[in-house]
Amino acid sequence: MSTAVSPADVAAAAQLACLLEISAPKPGNVSPGRHYADARYEHFLASAAAIGGPLAGAAERPIGSTIRLAIESTARWAPSNTNLGTVLLLAPVAAAALADCDRIPLFAGPAASQGRFADWLRGAVRAVLAATTVADAREAYAAIRHAAPGGLGRVEAEDVMDEPAVTLLEAMRLAAERDDVAREYATGYEITFELGLPALARARRDGLAWNDAVVETFLTMLAARPDTHIARRAGRAAAEDVARRARAVVRAGGVRSDEGRRALTRLDAVLRDARHLGNPGTTADLTAAALFVWLLDGGWR
Repeated sequence: MSTAVSPADVAAAAQLACLLEISAPKPGNVSPGRHYADARYEHFLASAAAIGGPLAGAAERPIGSTIRLAIESTARWAPSNTNLGTVLLLAPVAAAALADCDRIPLFAGPAASQGRFADWLRGAVRAVLAATTVADAREAYAAIRHAAPGGLGRVEAEDVMDEPAVTLLEAMRLAAERDDVAREYATGYEITFELGLPALARARRDGLAWNDAVVETFLTMLAARPDTHIARRAGRAAAEDVARRARAVVRAGGVRSDEGRRALTRLDAVLRDARHLGNPGTTADLTAAALFVWLLDGGWR
């Protein structure tokens, strides 16, 4: 039994996914020439580089340790939280990808494999999550505290400031209603595999350049669900309003029409404020996860 995806493949795909995600001009997010006061585009580039090593070793250690190592590595290169949600999403996928899958050729490509690799990978992700422990939760909580994301607040059950009493998967299930990264754990990455990945595949097969394909994938997910990062910082009503605006951009054609691009520019202006309350950060994390899966399945070719 051999491992079809190597640690080097995982590192490269994870880093490239993050680079493609941050380089695309997604509305409300950091991108080239569009910075935040506490996090510039180059900090996200450094963060992408920083997680390669920890994710490459995801099969060698518990998943919670991988999450913590990736966040600690990022902190040596970035002055603020740049990738907590992305790391939480990519770490289980990295561990799953390094499981045995020699019945499916490496980099056969989505068209050639007819979705077999993605189906296998999603099942492997579920298995990784089902095997998580209380110790994994402890390590993940420590990583979250280290990253110190904005708008975290306090909750009654399984607050990350306390010691966990449940496994990492169980903790994420408790948080699923208020956070879509947690919801991905609880649903076996439903948004990533059933919404983001098909949107990205469609965009690339239609000939869209990488930047446009990434923006379209991001818009598809932003239009489908209120971004939970916005909801946490600005309230549910604000997040629902952003989703409504994103749907209007999609109806206007998005990156595929002049009218859609003008609507994108207007949406970006609406989402940019001094406190970054309109930053669809969770949707950006989900975009990176979809990119990671697509690249592992040969999407770069």
